[in-house]
Amino acid sequence: MHGIKRFIPATFVVLWATGFIGARYAMPWVEPFTFLAARFVLAAILLALLMLVLGSKRATREEALHAAGAGVLMHGVYLGAVFWAIHRGMPAGFSALIVGLQPLITAVLAGKLLGEAILPRHWLGLGIGLIGIVTVLWPKLGALGGGVTTATLAASLISVLGMSAGTIWQKRFASGGDLVAATMWQYVGGAALMMLAALAFETHAVVINGELIFATAWLVLVLSLGAIFLLMVMIRDGEMSKVASLFYLVPAVTAVIAWALFNEQLNALQIVGMAITTFGVGLATARPGRGIEELRN
Repeated sequence: MHGIKRFIPATFVVLWATGFIGARYAMPWVEPFTFLAARFVLAAILLALLMLVLGSKRATREEALHAAGAGVLMHGVYLGAVFWAIHRGMPAGFSALIVGLQPLITAVLAGKLLGEAILPRHWLGLGIGLIGIVTVLWPKLGALGGGVTTATLAASLISVLGMSAGTIWQKRFASGGDLVAATMWQYVGGAALMMLAALAFETHAVVINGELIFATAWLVLVLSLGAIFLLMVMIRDGEMSKVASLFYLVPAVTAVIAWALFNEQLNALQIVGMAITTFGVGLATARPGRGIEELRN
């Protein structure tokens, strides 16, 4: 089992990156809050069925409330704000650049609220990772268009704060119970917020076609179940600054997938940026050797 866990971070990054590809397929055919509400409801139902099959331990009222609160932040606020900004014209690359601040914000919150020791090499790795993200996304930022407004910028920043606060909440209050039950209640919380937002702000118009069905199935099964389970395991077992740094790799992996599927440009500068990002994440997440431990002590 320990050997398998070594592959969890890389698997998570690849799966999480495909979420942006799934969103690209879905967004022309449905409004963002309506789509996310349906996605979260489907995920919660599947997880409830999985609990019955596995005989999972039910969450206590306190565990359910904490998990739902984390879900409101991690799923509802984070994805809702990102999807809304992109739906309103925010370029995906610029949105990803703002979301790239999330590891740094999470590291600061982890140090303040969880008492985690953030060493100089962690800060250096996070800083290098951010430089790599800017390098990867720089070619995509040339034509920002009219989608960059005060509202879409505010939504992107809210999404960053939502994900950072949600992962901290999950680590501090909701990591002790059954993973399946906790994840189900997370989606209950996220779905409740998205339903309210859809009722308040959207027309609920949906065009059902092959692309929307594929995107929904992929995002529910691969992202909402597979990737989120891996994230929950990493949050439970690891330090938040290290877990958060993995999000730096997502835009680079997304760029590679978009290049393969949609023939999007991938130039030498972006490849250099990917290498820089990978180095930064490695520095932030690597286990220190004995010599480093001795120096730290």
